[in-house]
Amino acid sequence: MSIILVTGSKGGGQPHVTSAMDGIMHAGTLGTGGYLLKTRKWASKPVAKDSNHITIPAWDLILEGRQMMIDSATDVTIQSGSQGMKRADLIVARYALDPTTGVETSSLVALKGTATSGTPKDPAYNTGSIIGGAIVSDLPLCRVNLDGINITGIDTLVNVLAPLSEVWDSLTLSDWKTVSSAPSYSLDVRRMGHLVMMRVSSTYASGASWGTGPLGTLPEEFRPDRELEFPWSGRDNGSCRRVLVQKTGAVTYQNLGGSQNDGGWAVNGMWFV
Repeated sequence: MSIILVTGSKGGGQPHVTSAMDGIMHAGTLGTGGYLLKTRKWASKPVAKDSNHITIPAWDLILEGRQMMIDSATDVTIQSGSQGMKRADLIVARYALDPTTGVETSSLVALKGTATSGTPKDPAYNTGSIIGGAIVSDLPLCRVNLDGINITGIDTLVNVLAPLSEVWDSLTLSDWKTVSSAPSYSLDVRRMGHLVMMRVSSTYASGASWGTGPLGTLPEEFRPDRELEFPWSGRDNGSCRRVLVQKTGAVTYQNLGGSQNDGGWAVNGMWFV
């Protein structure tokens, strides 16, 4: 037993880096699962060409560190459905090793499910670990749902792996952006990935019990997917208001009854987009 220098020359142009070594390095960097890379036609979905053929896009895949490339859109054949019966088929990207020759291959394979009058289940597929020594391993790409002889839907199953550039962007805190400002108030936001931070700072508010006022409209990339509210209460034990953030991006404040102080106040809030 000894340590092997993988990224290094043995001299004389001798090849010594194996696919297994490369695969382990990729798996350690990208993860040991199966993924769709965000390259080429990654945003395209499998579609039914007809009742017996599913077109898989030109995808770039990783299965436990092993890269597979579907060089162009490829049709995979499935068997016809049966009248009055439902079925779920899987299309998988298969890694295989011939233990005799040592040759490794990849292929697109349709796995036929069991027809049933009830709720169909996915067929079994190979889940062995390539790193652990499995000679066959499958990456499910999509599920084909059949009802009778008709294809009723295709579910994409493979997870999309974001590139490091996107991961970095999601961890980078943006500068504060002033959405709106006036002599009496300012509305500022910033973002880190899917997290939005908001600060409202004001030197004035309506003194009416149920007084309201506009604060500004958020740019689309900062808007929540539902109405949010952030409360404020004054040190006088009477003043109470809330800041409302709408899905449209509109930001307003609203007093909540009783005696209200018309002096300075501030609210901070956070949400995911």
